[in-house]
Amino acid sequence: MNQNQQRVILSDVYPSIDGGLYAIKRIPGQRVTVECDVLCDGHDVLRASLLYRHQSEKKWTEVPMHHQGNDRFGAHFDVAALGQYTYCVSGWVDEALNWLSGVRKKVQADQIVTSELLEGALYVPHLLKSKGLNDRSFWEEFALNLADAERHQAALAVLFDPRLDEGFMAHPTKMLHATTAHFSVLVERKKALFSTWYEFFPRSSSPTPGAHGTFKDCMQILPKVAAMGFDTLYFPPVHPIGEVNRKGKNNATDAQKGDVGSPWGIGSHLGGHKDLHPELGTLADFKQLVQSASDQGIEIAMDFALQAAPDHPWVKQHPEWFKWRPDGSIQYAENPPKKYQDILPIYFETPDWKALWDELLSCCLYWVEEVGIRVFRVDNPHTKPFHFWAWLMAEVRAKHPEVLFLAEAFTRPKIMQQLAKSGYTQGYTYFTWRTDKHQMTEYVTELTQSLQKEYFRPNFWPNTPDINPFHLQGANESMHLSRYFMAATLSSNTGVYGPVYEMMVSDAVPGREEYMDSEKYAVRYWDWNFENKITVLMSKINRARHDFLALQQTNNIVFCGVDNPQLMAYLKWDDAQTCWVLCVVSFDPYYTQKGTVEVPLHLMGLEGHAHYRVHDVITQNTYDWQGTHNYVEIHPVLPFHLFQLTQ
Repeated sequence: MNQNQQRVILSDVYPSIDGGLYAIKRIPGQRVTVECDVLCDGHDVLRASLLYRHQSEKKWTEVPMHHQGNDRFGAHFDVAALGQYTYCVSGWVDEALNWLSGVRKKVQADQIVTSELLEGALYVPHLLKSKGLNDRSFWEEFALNLADAERHQAALAVLFDPRLDEGFMAHPTKMLHATTAHFSVLVERKKALFSTWYEFFPRSSSPTPGAHGTFKDCMQILPKVAAMGFDTLYFPPVHPIGEVNRKGKNNATDAQKGDVGSPWGIGSHLGGHKDLHPELGTLADFKQLVQSASDQGIEIAMDFALQAAPDHPWVKQHPEWFKWRPDGSIQYAENPPKKYQDILPIYFETPDWKALWDELLSCCLYWVEEVGIRVFRVDNPHTKPFHFWAWLMAEVRAKHPEVLFLAEAFTRPKIMQQLAKSGYTQGYTYFTWRTDKHQMTEYVTELTQSLQKEYFRPNFWPNTPDINPFHLQGANESMHLSRYFMAATLSSNTGVYGPVYEMMVSDAVPGREEYMDSEKYAVRYWDWNFENKITVLMSKINRARHDFLALQQTNNIVFCGVDNPQLMAYLKWDDAQTCWVLCVVSFDPYYTQKGTVEVPLHLMGLEGHAHYRVHDVITQNTYDWQGTHNYVEIHPVLPFHLFQLTQ
């Protein structure tokens, strides 16, 4: 242990991720509330400050921290600009305030304080040197009175004046102060916190049955996507598809003539990660699509899949970027027992790893700078090194802080958390497999009430092209509605793979959570003019998400008591506590469920017997409720209530 004279101990800073190794996350306008234990031997007066600055600033902004009891101090600051903020805590024994506290106690005990008042003269001069000192004449006179024993009565007359506390606190005497390590805040744009995703395969966008869709066909679908309330349109990879070991329909290993292959088998003689599949259209077509989407309030999200087909140009140009077996064959992707013969994993252990990293970064920046892509869905990031992702995302954000990354990782919890720590904006979750009240409340509570809320932004998807969950296979309309409602109201980031979802297309490979005739391996025809009850209600739910601030965040949530295990209720609100939404949903897709919901009125600042109005945003019915306990009834025809609460 090194020798030093510091007496103040600073510990247990919150929020901090792994001791400050990783950043917490915010969007502009959000608050960072910091707490820290500040300890010292003895009974001296302790002070602490919160220091913060944006990466563009050289000077720190200092905020006094306030004692919250049990040696815990707290303060906050609001972030404004994109990029990175740094914060830390400084603590010290404040000798001036310590003196003031001590001498006051002695005076109150009728003790003689001649010596103490003379000592006090030592703590005033540095205030008189400060430019921002208020009531300078008051302090000048106080200094004279302290230094002269014959004038001590005059000093005693103002000893309890609040101006003394204000001055000493505003101009502290920091002796032997201690400072914590530095901690970081990654500030991203609002879409990081609030986004509504829609996924479809552009090659299935053609209005003509059997035809391969194009970017121009996709443009015709944009109004429908916008009308349904989606602000992010995600495409699976749009690059050339490998021809060597191409997969056939339903993941067959023997592709037939005309089989289009999996878009995740990236690369052929037609190009690689910086090229487009020619059947989809040209670069000019893609740019036009991106711009047209933007004009309608939609961002195009690209898939960033770091893998290669066996005939990807990289295989010949950089064979060292792939793993070769002793028999001379190349290692294809596997997740035993699954085999992906059409995909080669990148060999990140290659001696040429720096050149590899540079090329992968170049691929990402190409689409950002050439086309204007600002959102990426990253395929299987948990199969690549964490440090690589941290580096790549930091490099991209250094040039383009508005770029966002969604991690597609359905894997072990701590792996998903580590990806979030490494810098991913959002992450896929286990929502898809939480199918009852206990599972859902437990999982959402874990995400929103633990340290994860500071760095992991969950994105809830009821389905994906890879996941046709068992509970949706053959499910009725009510099940599809309730699952989308929960995804869209529990989390402020949500998405759905369509149009199979709203059309309730759920034919599955027997015994597997996989779609039969999956679009991963075939072009499908869809009637993009299709409308039904699900499309109407999805649109209404999405509109409510845009209208109510309470639904544009994830962490302000509390689950309400309901005396029916088939019903789940939760209250949500915005940070300013101006918008309150009560959601009630049924897990039973076949029968009517009834129950009494316990509304925590105290969170709204209401008395337990208060009257308040409950407006159903979906049906437009309004009810007058009183007190904490109120009756609800949910029918399968509409398996949820979305209530706005007002006084």
